[in-house]
Amino acid sequence: MSVETKQKPSTSRKLAPQYRVLLHNDDYNTMEYVVQVLLTTVPSLTQPQAVSIMMEAHSNGIALVITCAQEPAEFYCETLKNHGLISTIEPEE
Repeated sequence: MSVETKQKPSTSRKLAPQYRVLLHNDDYNTMEYVVQVLLTTVPSLTQPQAVSIMMEAHSNGIALVITCAQEPAEFYCETLKNHGLISTIEPEE
């Protein structure tokens, strides 16, 4: 009598691709306004994080806001744009 071992199908799922939401510097909006929009748009951000993102965009021209799945990334990007900020998304490498 022989015992056969059956291979279970792999249970590891591919993770959904992540997207980076980027904030670009502009010369129109005040720093306070940008921080406020970030806080209302991305609920997971804290005040210090929002200030840090705003300062990075101000200093370097661009800053990473959040990395998340495509649907929320598109939502955050659109919401930032609707508030007059410049935002884009790109797939995470």
